[in-house]
Amino acid sequence: MQIDTLILGAGAAGMMCASFAGPGTLVVDHARAPGEKIRISGGGRCNFTNLGVEPGCYLSENPHFCKSALARYTQWDFLDLVERHGIAWHEKTLGQLFCDGKATQITAMLLREMDAAGAELWLSTELTDLRHDGARFVARLRREGAEREVSARHLVLATGGKSIPKMGATGLAYDIATRFGLALVPPRPGLVPFTFPEGRFAGLAGLSLPVRAGNARAGFDEALLFTHRGLSGPAILQLSSYWREGEPISVDLLPGMDAEAHLRAARQEAGRRALTTALGQILPPKLVAYLGKQMDLTSNLADLSDRRIAVLAEALHGWELRPQGTEGWRTAEVTLGGVGTDALSSRTMEAKAVPGLYVIGEAADVTGWLGGYNFQWAWSSGAACGRAIAARRTGG
Repeated sequence: MQIDTLILGAGAAGMMCASFAGPGTLVVDHARAPGEKIRISGGGRCNFTNLGVEPGCYLSENPHFCKSALARYTQWDFLDLVERHGIAWHEKTLGQLFCDGKATQITAMLLREMDAAGAELWLSTELTDLRHDGARFVARLRREGAEREVSARHLVLATGGKSIPKMGATGLAYDIATRFGLALVPPRPGLVPFTFPEGRFAGLAGLSLPVRAGNARAGFDEALLFTHRGLSGPAILQLSSYWREGEPISVDLLPGMDAEAHLRAARQEAGRRALTTALGQILPPKLVAYLGKQMDLTSNLADLSDRRIAVLAEALHGWELRPQGTEGWRTAEVTLGGVGTDALSSRTMEAKAVPGLYVIGEAADVTGWLGGYNFQWAWSSGAACGRAIAARRTGG
């Protein structure tokens, strides 16, 4: 079976690429349904993009690599596609866009686009062998108990990263890229909760509050969630992508507030009030009780010197914690690292040294923030690749 383009992976990037690549395109996936990460994202409503997408919201060893694709297929382009398909949507905090209905509407939209472009989809299909015969890529595929050999002019790696292995995620793209001589940036879990020694925050599990979580590289003003295993919530997930094992993190428990000025004013107004009572008015009482075991909070406000208030305020604005680690691939939402971008064209996503081989989406070393940024990279990199393939096929 000879085709123009073989796309490995029927996720967001693979389906998007196929809708642009057009006739002679075959998308294969070992899963029984396409777009599984789309289906579970955003609590089942798919946070499909973000109004604030810009290159600075992405991590990569080459921070400039993502600029071309993001500029040529923007969040506004995808939003236009969503509206043309009659999918109702709404904006949540920080520019995050979600479907009003089910996330599967996005998958259905992409399937319609693929069908209109003349692309074909094979599910429950296993790749058993892959080689290059000097002119074309030759893949052996097992489907419905039978094996077929498919010869393609173009091969697109869109199998994603290693995050969420329970959904079938593997390092297949990395294995293939390495086989063809492409270097990898070591993959590691991203957007993942921190773990701490067992029981550290057990008494606070389920408690959430707005914070600023940061380190020397980045800081995020969003919610923190205490769990039985450690810390989670948007602020922590965001920071995890900038964290290295063994490093401390800093948590501002009162972002946007001058804790020192607040405590001085409280001392003047009601000096006999217990410090824990005053803190309980600006922080969850359960957290104040926990902090009381770490800091000396037994005084009345009147007993606090200016120096003591300054030290306490500094501690509340910069609570230093040292995670034991992260929850790893099991709960990581994305993969950091991947196929090194130095080996790829930022305009077409094609491997510079292997004509016809492309790497898109999460498989490449481009990782976005939490909040729709990674889906936008899938749409943008998939469109860049698909357009390049279509132009080559038509001589454009």
